This record gives sequence, C-alpha cells and structure tokens, in this order.
Amino acid sequence: MKKVAYLLLFFPFTKVEAQDFYVAKDLTAENLFTVNCEGPSVDKHGDLFVVNFQKDGTIGLVHPDGKVELYVTLPEGSTGNAIQFDKEGNMLVADFSAHNILKVDTKTKKVSVYSHSDQFSQPNDICINKKGQLFASDPNWKESTGKIWRIDTDGKAVLLQDKMGTTNGIELSPDEKTLYVNESVQRVVWAFDVDAKGISNKRKFFDFPDFGMDGMKCDKEGNLFVSRYDKGVIAIISPQGKLIREVPLKGKKTSNITFGGKDGKTCYVTLQDRKCVEIFRSMIPGKNF
Repeated sequence: MKKVAYLLLFFPFTKVEAQDFYVAKDLTAENLFTVNCEGPSVDKHGDLFVVNFQKDGTIGLVHPDGKVELYVTLPEGSTGNAIQFDKEGNMLVADFSAHNILKVDTKTKKVSVYSHSDQFSQPNDICINKKGQLFASDPNWKESTGKIWRIDTDGKAVLLQDKMGTTNGIELSPDEKTLYVNESVQRVVWAFDVDAKGISNKRKFFDFPDFGMDGMKCDKEGNLFVSRYDKGVIAIISPQGKLIREVPLKGKKTSNITFGGKDGKTCYVTLQDRKCVEIFRSMIPGKNF
C-alpha cells in the first residue's frame, strides 16, 4: 500500500501536503524598486531587506505578505549594492557609488562609514564569516577588471587579490574554507582556499558559455546558487563543480539571492528588469540555518 493511501486510511484527518520546490512566484509587486534592485539579506529575526526601494540610496523592509516599507535612507551620494549582518545585528552595506562599506545601527538606524579606501573601485557584493570579517568583490566595469578585499572587524581593508576579471558575486562555503568569486564579463566562477593570512590556490570552479552572473549563496550542503543575469535562472552547482539544476524566474535580470523563511528553505531573488522580489522553495536550507 502506498504511504499516502495508508495515511489517509488510518489517519483520515491527517493533512498530507504537497510542496512545489524550485518553482518561482512573486513575493512583491513589480516596479517597487529601482533598476539597482538587489542585495537581499535576512536578519536574525527573519526580516528581509533589499536595497534601492523606490529610489536609489534607500533600503526597503519586505514583509512576508510582499508589502515593502522604507527602512532607511543612506547618506547623499551613497548607493547600496549588498547587505550582510554582523553578530551584533548591525547591517553592513556595500556602497558602490561612494566607495564605502557602511554600517547601519539597527537599533537607532544611524548610518556610519565602516570601511573606506581610495583604492576601492566600487564595492559590489559582500559575504561575512563567523569571525565577523567581510569579503568584498570590487569590480571595475569600464576596464573589465576587479579585486577581492577582506574587511577586518576594525574596518581595515586588506587587498587579497588584484588583476582579476569583473569580480561580482562572492560567497563562503559552509565550512568557510573555500571562497567563491565570479567574474561577470568573463563568466567564470573561481574558488580559493581561505586561511588566516588570506586566500590562495586560485582554481576554476565553473564557467558558463553565455550570459552573465551576479550574486551567489551556498546552501547547507555546500551547493552554490548562482544568479544568471540576463538568462533569468538560478544555477545550482554542487561542491564538486557540477551543474545540478537551473531554476527559472519570471524576470531575466536576476541580480541576487538569499535564503530565509522559518526553515531557511525560502529563496528570495531580486530582479532588476521587473524591479521586484521573486521567491522559490529549496529542498535544502541555506548554510546559516
């Protein structure tokens, strides 16, 4: 006897629910954000934040029902690109237009400069380790080059890698021993070993024959979720560098992704053409859940 039939026969009031995994649907309405819609990030309370709500230089708080409200406005000349939260709950924001990493005190909403360097081209994407150190991609779009930085907890910026392609998405593996960085124009994902001194052993992890890449996140098993800009999919790549599946989105300009929800299995994806947030369910939770 099939399991579902057995349950219905002996437990007639048991509700057996089917769940669609890897099927995208809208969370928010279209056109709530600007063309720079990206940087989704979930705090320790499960709240979702996305940069550039209604106008550039803002951060929106996205409610579970898809309604969005203004959370904070950044200083004049600053534009958010990515968000991470530190252990104290502060919001750290990559500010590409003013060449900063900003800190937003989530208790007071006061915004301050956490890190600045005249050598920054435009901090783009960031990830954070358990020590509170940030790793930041820093592309120069005009030159099709890029750098990788580590931002220590005192705000000091340490250059880890120079003379790369257009560095964009950046993510640590669950054990934090591997750093993944993609180059949008060159369409390559690189992997590095991580140690106390920095990064080493650069090696090609995956490359795509077409379309671009943007933000990336890992699930708990180390699979890498890659935003395929202009293709409109999230590519899921195993830790061994094999393409597992592609999740199609309604929009084409997939800019970034993060995990959230009560079980960590809800994927929030920002779309720059639709200027909204789409969601889908993953069978595996994000690495922080």
